[in-house]
Amino acid sequence: MKRISSQLINENRSRWFLASLAMIAVCLLCSSDAKAAEKPTEEQLRFFETKIRPLLLNSCVDCHSEDLAESDLRLDNLAGMLHGGKAGPALIPGKPASSLIITAIGYQDGTLQMPPDEKLPKSAIADLKRWVEMGAPHPESDQITDTIKKSGVDFEAGRQHWAFQPVQKPEIPQLTATSEEWVKNPIDAFILKSLENQQLQPLAPADKRTLIRRATFDLTGLPPKPEEIDAFLADDSPEAFSTVVNRLLDSPHYGERWGRHWLDVARYADSNGLDENVAHGNAWRYRDYVIESLNNDKPYDQFLQEQLAGDLLNAVEPETDYHLKNERLIATGFLSLGPKVLAEVDSIKMEMDIIDEQLDTVGRSLMGLTLGCARCHDHKFDPVAQADYYAMAGILKSTKTMESFKIVAKWNENEIASPDQQAQKEAQQAKIEAKKTEITGLVASATESLKQRLAPDGKLSEKPETQFTAEEQTQLKTLREEQKNLEANLPVLPTAMSVKEGEAEDIQIHIRGSHLTLGDTVARGFPQVIEIPVEYKIPDAQSGRLELANWLTNKEHPLMPRVMVNRIWRWHFGEGIVTTPDNFGLQGSKPTHPQLLDWLAATFIEKGYSLKEMHRLMMLSSTYQMSSEYDETTAERDPGNVYYWRFNARRLEAESIRDAVLAVAETLDREMGGNLLNVDNRAFVFNHESKENVDYDFGRRSIYLPVIRNHLHPVFSLFDYADASVLNGDRQTSTVATQALFLMNSPFLEEQTTAYANWLIAQESEVPARTNLLYVKSYGRLATTEEQERVQNFLAEFPDVWKSDHPDAEESAVTAATWQALCHAVLAANEFTYLR
Repeated sequence: MKRISSQLINENRSRWFLASLAMIAVCLLCSSDAKAAEKPTEEQLRFFETKIRPLLLNSCVDCHSEDLAESDLRLDNLAGMLHGGKAGPALIPGKPASSLIITAIGYQDGTLQMPPDEKLPKSAIADLKRWVEMGAPHPESDQITDTIKKSGVDFEAGRQHWAFQPVQKPEIPQLTATSEEWVKNPIDAFILKSLENQQLQPLAPADKRTLIRRATFDLTGLPPKPEEIDAFLADDSPEAFSTVVNRLLDSPHYGERWGRHWLDVARYADSNGLDENVAHGNAWRYRDYVIESLNNDKPYDQFLQEQLAGDLLNAVEPETDYHLKNERLIATGFLSLGPKVLAEVDSIKMEMDIIDEQLDTVGRSLMGLTLGCARCHDHKFDPVAQADYYAMAGILKSTKTMESFKIVAKWNENEIASPDQQAQKEAQQAKIEAKKTEITGLVASATESLKQRLAPDGKLSEKPETQFTAEEQTQLKTLREEQKNLEANLPVLPTAMSVKEGEAEDIQIHIRGSHLTLGDTVARGFPQVIEIPVEYKIPDAQSGRLELANWLTNKEHPLMPRVMVNRIWRWHFGEGIVTTPDNFGLQGSKPTHPQLLDWLAATFIEKGYSLKEMHRLMMLSSTYQMSSEYDETTAERDPGNVYYWRFNARRLEAESIRDAVLAVAETLDREMGGNLLNVDNRAFVFNHESKENVDYDFGRRSIYLPVIRNHLHPVFSLFDYADASVLNGDRQTSTVATQALFLMNSPFLEEQTTAYANWLIAQESEVPARTNLLYVKSYGRLATTEEQERVQNFLAEFPDVWKSDHPDAEESAVTAATWQALCHAVLAANEFTYLR
């Protein structure tokens, strides 16, 4: 482009233009071969020489020629335009709408406008478009016919990547007779074989107190009760731990614990975030659906089908019970929960941004594929073409996620009324209509009477009702008040964030992801790299979500079962077999135990996609039941515990820390389900003074507390809670001073440890017994002799210190304050917040 006077401005604009070019480079040729026209006619060459070459010389080649080819892009010859530079081709002959140079000169995109200082005249833009439509005739056309190659994806090579290979159940490794004593199930055989190959040995089993605390937090997110620990210790049978695991899986708290893990990847939140942080007033219905589904051990394939196409399952099963129908509608909230820019003025861009967020979520959460990277171009690493992205985008474009794109935009909600609720509303509506009829009849008869009274010379006024008799006016007023009361009490039927079918359509590839520059239309479908031996043809009049759900849950799908068993493994063992649980692509981590991963995936399918069966399998292995103690010699050879020679000690997540505090203090409200958000649906969660209106003052489990995007509950934000704006299947664990300060100084800990102390005092009168109860509830173990002595010393010294500030306190208050301080110290220690 022609240089402008200021070198600084020129450099900045150049960088900006080149960055824009870089984003679009690969995608320009993804859908068609870019080949120069056949030998141009004399008339076409004359058009080029008289109209196009002078335009390029005057406006472009100063910056894009042999002397100065910014970003290696030359526009002084045809090869340069077709091949492009670092950014790739800038021209696709015959397709002006897909050519970057036309987008740039037309100022079609607010971020890409060339020349940057002044738009070309309309006649020049028209000439360039016409030239590209002709096929870009050029004197050099016959010289470069074979030099232009289609940019594309090598799917066959991509299918060689381990994650795209079919799941095949491997043989269980053979071990020596001595080794087999350690093996409780096939998981151990794979782990032990790997350890032996590294000349490593697993640690001894964890003690029973450690094991029940580990298992109880793992499956319920809560500490074990003292009586549960005692029962396990007293059970000497070989099935003792199996009994514990089965009891925990039957607990309703299991769904609350593992539902939270799913909500992380479903990017659950009770507010929108972003520009318009309005309340997701009905999101809680989806949360409760997840918890109930997991407690009922709903098969995972059915779980996914309902979330992708629950409304369509209802359509093909019209006789379904209304409870299941409503459940399926609620399930599709999975597609609707993401953050949205609700004040975006460009409604088309808003819709495509929402679709992009949905695709990214579906890809990473269910398949471990970063599909969103193919919005602007073929995926740079994985075998996913830009055409694949828009094939799936067409499915979601044909789905109605939004009720309205008018600012502030509204997401779609479906009615989920019961037959009784529907009947009540219809009955009330009938009463309203009857009342309207009665009013109409009264007005008509009163008007007729008025005409007769005024005849033959009287005239009706503009408001005849003012001429009605006093009795008629009183009657009319009464009837209208009755109508108003009926309307005020008209039942509001419940709704849920969910999607439904929209207008079915295939969409065009968006050049560099922009709806302003469109390429070829792509038929709705699925990523080509994944081969399923069943063809799922999408009906012309339907979105294709049901076919997507069936394709994804087909038993031959290579990714879905692997991704899910890896997620389960990650939350039991601290790290996944694939340590990047949301990315199984070429840039993701390779599995540390690939045969074990495939054995688990195949077993998952064989067990009917039962999550609870996978929990049992993993937790009843010796691998899970190992000690977490540190062995210096082994650690030197495997410092990252890649081969699982010990159990990974880890800190509790934010929710479990808070819930555990409430549980030991006996203040936890174990009521399940329902809505705690005190802000109306679609209302702003901040008032005009930017003060949050949300109430968190509940003793319920953390999964039920509102999740407000951009403003998390303090405990959540301190202890590495998931970012609710994006899916995340792998929380990080930070160690920062504010965490310790919170545990030592927060009003929440002070309040709860006060309740904890009062409970302990009421339970046990003797100090040793009370101390043991404190340690068992908090740590799952008895206090050691040394700890008993330290407690005795503390109880002897602390009262004098406290009474110096409270000289008039009664003895009972001194005792309560002393034990509160002791409880606080115990809960603030690492042993309370870590699992061994």
